[in-house]
Amino acid sequence: MDKQRQRSEETRSRLLEAAERSFAQQGFDGTGVAKICQAAGVTKGAFYHHFSSKEDVFMELFRRWLERLEIQMAKLRENSASVPEELLSMTSLMQEVLQATEGQFPIYLEFWTRAMRDPAIRQELISPFYRYRDLFSEMVLKGVSEGTMKEVHPETTARLILAVALGLLIQGLLEPQEAEWDQVTQESMQILLDGLMKR
Repeated sequence: MDKQRQRSEETRSRLLEAAERSFAQQGFDGTGVAKICQAAGVTKGAFYHHFSSKEDVFMELFRRWLERLEIQMAKLRENSASVPEELLSMTSLMQEVLQATEGQFPIYLEFWTRAMRDPAIRQELISPFYRYRDLFSEMVLKGVSEGTMKEVHPETTARLILAVALGLLIQGLLEPQEAEWDQVTQESMQILLDGLMKR
């Protein structure tokens, strides 16, 4: 890698780190491009070379977080013998998700509010939901074909799995000290699977 490209990537990384800190401390609306630049020690010109707006930075942080999560999900799935085991293994990620998003729930709410007025941002924020819905639908179909799960409607079941996961995530963010959320998530998934598995 040549030096100019390396410097460019280092600047981009500094901007992302500074933005993440600023969003966490001042919220999305309270963070401006100038604050991000000041915290990263770069000019606005350097910022706009890499990003078109603070929304663009936020989406890049969101994408990176999802990529890390999806890599971990793929590893957990590889080590599972059946679909029910895959789904149960994924519950181990809840504590990590809660730690990664701790203190950032208000920021996501701010950003979602803004995204509702911007169709492009809204579409990008909601696309992971569709990916997970499709993933869980495929897993349900696989579970039915491997004989570990009952004949159920795959998309409806995928939506139920997502509803449980998102509901528990929101509860964990609102009341982080109220329960052992990884254990609650595993028990909740087991209850769900008890109704889906063939006996």
